Amino acid sequence: MERNYTTQMDAARKHILTREMEIVAKKERMAPETLMDLVAEGKVAICANRHHACLDPEGVGSKLRTKINVNLGVSRDCADYDMEMEKVRRAVDLGAEAIMDLSSHGDTRPFRRKLVAECPAMIGTVPVYDSVIHHKKDLGELTAKDFIDVVRLHAEDGVDFVTLHCGVTRDTVRRIKEQGRKMNLVSRGGSLVFAWMSMTGEENPFYEHFDEILDICETHDVTVSLGDACRPGCLADATDACQIDELIRLGELTKRAWAHNVQVLVEGPGHVPLDQIAANMELQKTLCMGAPFYVLGPLVTDVAPGYDHITAAIGGAVAAMHGASFLCYVTPAEHLALPNVDDVRQGIIASKIAAHAADIAKGIPGVRDVDDRMAEARRKLDWDAQYACALDPETARKVRESRLPEDDHSDTCSMCGKFCAVRSMNKALNGEQIDIL
Repeated sequence: MERNYTTQMDAARKHILTREMEIVAKKERMAPETLMDLVAEGKVAICANRHHACLDPEGVGSKLRTKINVNLGVSRDCADYDMEMEKVRRAVDLGAEAIMDLSSHGDTRPFRRKLVAECPAMIGTVPVYDSVIHHKKDLGELTAKDFIDVVRLHAEDGVDFVTLHCGVTRDTVRRIKEQGRKMNLVSRGGSLVFAWMSMTGEENPFYEHFDEILDICETHDVTVSLGDACRPGCLADATDACQIDELIRLGELTKRAWAHNVQVLVEGPGHVPLDQIAANMELQKTLCMGAPFYVLGPLVTDVAPGYDHITAAIGGAVAAMHGASFLCYVTPAEHLALPNVDDVRQGIIASKIAAHAADIAKGIPGVRDVDDRMAEARRKLDWDAQYACALDPETARKVRESRLPEDDHSDTCSMCGKFCAVRSMNKALNGEQIDIL
């Protein structure tokens, strides 16, 4: 059937209910017309490249469940694509809604195409990483056209969203050099753009040629994720002039993208003290007109290497409760190493806990149903039902079965044994004798 719209946003503005909208509306327990209005306004993005045939679509944005993104990809020191595909499979099994391929070594295209061919989750990339690799040129030798050609390549390959660090301009370079920061720029893509501008003296190609990039994205229905090159990399840099100046510019670029019917995600911090998170979310909603906010963490302390999945989950829960729509997971390996399969699992579970807690606080329809089922299963001491409700059933079952009580396995766990409050109350209310000894 002929497709008489360019993007999901274009379809929504034409009052065309797409297959993707129907699926997302059903998942979110939302009237399709309501979802269509949110997509038309830009407050919800359905990242769905027309070439990604196996995509199981999801919505990101206002009034929807908080979604989780998983970063992976090979590097020069860890170049095992089979391991990365195993991470992808585990991530999808654990419920991640998006995969970002951040590969920075070797021929990345076969892996990217394999992801698009086999992975039902949204696929994202950062084209600036691939520019050096694809063109086989060092950073300073690349031209603006080289960068844009890689954006086109990723769009043609079927990527659903691309992170573009459009908000770094010559003014940003001047500001960083004059004012300084404790951690400077910690965005890998942002630092590459900054370095290219410093070496060539030219304006940011993603900013200067933004309209050409939007034409590419509209043609293939690729969502633009406006990267936060100036996100704070430590608490000392949080909510500073550099971060806010970039956010203002991202708001302006959001309007330009929407004028092209291109959907937008806006990326945000970073390392932020707990008491500043709500204000950051409100500022973004105001400056970017309610476009879906995609946050890394935020990490609420700088001193927990090895446990930054917990640091990020604390910040992520607060951020999502106050309006963030999309959480980029953080693993225990953050700041230390490329994550392995177990790191990925721990990062996903921590992020899913944060997202679920926030969605309960926001009153998203149906989200708390599973918590109520868990309470019922616990009251009945129904262990299989408890595992079925758990965010990570495998771990829950493994922990219990590794430490079963000596007597009556079905009735208690090994923490309380016959002192179990649930057991005692069940027996007392049934008029039964409560045997402890």
